[in-house]
Amino acid sequence: MAETLLIMRHGEAGAGRPDSERELTATGHREAARMAEWLAGRQDLDLARLRLLVSPYRRAQQTAGPVAEALGVAIETLPLLTPDDAPDAVLDWLLEADPSGPCLLVSHMPLVGALTGLLVEGRSEHGLGLPTAAIAELTTEVPAAGCARLAGLITPADLTA
Repeated sequence: MAETLLIMRHGEAGAGRPDSERELTATGHREAARMAEWLAGRQDLDLARLRLLVSPYRRAQQTAGPVAEALGVAIETLPLLTPDDAPDAVLDWLLEADPSGPCLLVSHMPLVGALTGLLVEGRSEHGLGLPTAAIAELTTEVPAAGCARLAGLITPADLTA
């Protein structure tokens, strides 16, 4: 049975050093809240079984906070979800973890784009350029290179009316 894998880029972040401590801007907080509200309204996802896997970087954790609250799930910090980590390492982790149920990964560019490209096209250099707080929705039988289908891409701008 195909599972859903959601890959989310953190909300808009301000400049700063060190990179791991950069925080969301006011816009980034609004983006995260809007996406959390949208996810909570999804009747087609098995939200009770959703795993929320998040980069240790502050801006990703801040993005995941409203999502965790809206969905009633815990944040699981995954150290290999930082901006410069290898998408292959994430695939290896997903295969070993064998998550039974949907997963939402909250991370950074270039990792989120490269990971999406690797899963769908089989090549990380064919990744998507995800806007801030965007979510790529993939379906897959097995989280391996070239084995996923891009079911949709939603951005906060798509949800504002």
